[in-house]
Amino acid sequence: MSPRTTPADGGVVLGVDLGGTVVKAALFGPDGTTLTVTHRPTGGRRGPEAVVASLLDVVSESQAAASARGTPVRAVGVASCGIVDERAGLAVFSAAFGWRDVPLRRLVAERAGVPVALGHDVRAGGIAEARLGAGRGHEVFLFVPIGTGVGAAVMIGGRPFGGAHWQAGELGHLVVRPGGEPCGCGQRGCVSTIVGGPAVLRHYRALTGAGGPADAAGVAALARKGDPDAVRVWSEVVEVLAESLAAAVTLFDPSAIVLGGGLAGAGELLFAPLREQLAARLAFQVMPEVRPAELAYEAGCLGAGLLARDLLNSAAGQQG
Repeated sequence: MSPRTTPADGGVVLGVDLGGTVVKAALFGPDGTTLTVTHRPTGGRRGPEAVVASLLDVVSESQAAASARGTPVRAVGVASCGIVDERAGLAVFSAAFGWRDVPLRRLVAERAGVPVALGHDVRAGGIAEARLGAGRGHEVFLFVPIGTGVGAAVMIGGRPFGGAHWQAGELGHLVVRPGGEPCGCGQRGCVSTIVGGPAVLRHYRALTGAGGPADAAGVAALARKGDPDAVRVWSEVVEVLAESLAAAVTLFDPSAIVLGGGLAGAGELLFAPLREQLAARLAFQVMPEVRPAELAYEAGCLGAGLLARDLLNSAAGQQG
């Protein structure tokens, strides 16, 4: 991870990115550098309790590593996938984990014994891109990571807009193909059933009737080489993504769209046709800049670290 992490004040903080398949944690020193990075399988297939156990174990291991350095953790930031009520400290819902209303902030605080900030993984990533990455200089932009599914953070003035119920930005659950494939959210034909990494691979294998590549990146590589089935799948990905982003542009009028996640790694294979198709769908709307994220897989951890740092700074301000 890069040393461009959190502001240079306040002691060591821990940022934890609770993803659909991996828990990633990083200790950030008082000078903003990354001290350690820990990865562990989330354990989502084993149920909600296993996910919580994995998270708490990573927190404990990271704290032990910090204490061994003589620099104990002063605050923890957790960025979780799913729907997160940041004010109440609840992980409200996650199709990946099968949980509802898990008091995640309280559980981590009880284990860690320090202040804990709970955020949404995409919104946390948006904060990181706003302060340290591709969102710098943009008052209003969308951060759209494309991984297992598709998320979005509506960034306004460097802060994410969460909505009245902390459900704003669920771009992956915009229905674009009514009556289409079932989605984990309970709807059919959501963006994520076409654009998400597993969907890309599933659709390619359905066309070919063979195993083929191991992941969506492999499908992208085949599309670059002109494989007709891969090109067909990739074309639908671009079309659906352009369609959904056109709706987002109409609603929020961003000056930039910052794309991250695994599929963004396809580079201009994605960005060139996406820009063209998005522009073709806009009428009175102003075409935003469409650019890759700068922080890649670091964004969630960095954002969680920034949440922890903000928590410390807020406490220090109140004491002052």
